[in-house]
Amino acid sequence: MKTTRKRYSAEFKAEVALEAIRGDLTLAELAAKHGIHHRMIASWQRQAVEGMATTFSGAGDAARASSEGEVEKLHAKIGQLVVERDFLGKAFDR
Repeated sequence: MKTTRKRYSAEFKAEVALEAIRGDLTLAELAAKHGIHHRMIASWQRQAVEGMATTFSGAGDAARASSEGEVEKLHAKIGQLVVERDFLGKAFDR
């Protein structure tokens, strides 16, 4: 019997992590409410708390800007390789 892992959206994870951070319900109660394991909720909670520091530090903006620059470089390289492939394909198809 093949089972597949269930994937949760980022919005759902954020909602559950926020509920865990608030502390109105225990992890076991949240797990029963949402039908997921309490360790997964604890992991999401830890990731949310650790991610908050980068939200306010501005480091995410610098990383995002550098990744956008890298994406532009990669798109240019892809364009160059496509042109080269087409040129060489025409040259050898004589």
